[in-house]
Amino acid sequence: MADTAAAPRGDAPAARIRRSGRNFGPAKVFLWLPPIVLLGLIVGGVYIAHYALGTRAFLLPEPHVVFGKLWDPKTAPDIWEALFHSATVALVGLLVAIAIGVVWAIAMNLARWLENTLYPYAVLLQAIPILAITPLIGFWFGYDFPSRVVVCVMIALFPMVSNTLFGLQSVDRSHRELFKLQNASRWIVLSKLELPAALPAIFVGIRTSAGLSVVGAIVGDFFFQRGTPGIGALIAKYSARLNSAELFASVLVAALFGVVIFLFFGWLGRRAVGKWYDFG
Repeated sequence: MADTAAAPRGDAPAARIRRSGRNFGPAKVFLWLPPIVLLGLIVGGVYIAHYALGTRAFLLPEPHVVFGKLWDPKTAPDIWEALFHSATVALVGLLVAIAIGVVWAIAMNLARWLENTLYPYAVLLQAIPILAITPLIGFWFGYDFPSRVVVCVMIALFPMVSNTLFGLQSVDRSHRELFKLQNASRWIVLSKLELPAALPAIFVGIRTSAGLSVVGAIVGDFFFQRGTPGIGALIAKYSARLNSAELFASVLVAALFGVVIFLFFGWLGRRAVGKWYDFG
């Protein structure tokens, strides 16, 4: 009897590890091995393509040359300073998109007629070709920081609206009925049931919008270069001068910044809801 009673206690830590979805030891190594191998194949392919281009090899610089530009005293300060300015625009635009998107989704969730009225405009905002209206944004907001933020918000807003609304409307029906039996007010249902249940979907929207905000910052830099232009303006300059190594280095740091903020909000989402939801 004692042995059978002790068995569940002995298995409990392993069961908790399995439930938490954490991998230890060789399993974690194999998890990272495929992307590392793929990265090696891509880098090797770039080297092969560089030497195969012959006289046009300058169009595709070697990876070690590109990485070297990130530490070159002649180019690195410009690249990192431009990245800082673009990162500021992207983060401000992302925060504004999160605030507007969550409020917009909550408003549509409160009443069906509000959803029927407002959701088509969210879809319309997503369908607008941003490059076509960029000149209008410049006319209305100037050609400096505010215009670049507006471009970021317009590009990053729809995922926040759609994912938040999906999360709010995906609450289990039995939970809603339980709150209804308790005569809970609409505010109580929203704050105690719908918003907590929507957190996983909200963080998915934030991660998607985070990457799009970086794209918006770069697009804004291409058109609005007054004040303190960022990485997009630097990319345009290097492209015009055919400085391919510097161009690839600028694109690389912009992409890596997008990955960093994507991973950051993924980590934040796991910290916020990972104890009760399998947040990927």
